[in-house]
Amino acid sequence: MSNPPSSNWDVLLYFVAIFLPPVAVFFKRGILADFWINLLLCLLGWIPGVIHAWYVISKYERPAVAL
Repeated sequence: MSNPPSSNWDVLLYFVAIFLPPVAVFFKRGILADFWINLLLCLLGWIPGVIHAWYVISKYERPAVAL
């Protein structure tokens, strides 16, 4: 079964992750280990932080809302 397409919120987070990767991870996961890992990766270099942020955004899809 294929993954559902990204929501509009996730697309916005992908763009935010280009400029401020820790902010995008914070909005997706909160202040958990992923945020701190991303912050450390950004301190080591911008590109590792962006790659990790994109990974987190794509890995943790929002569940569908049941009406």
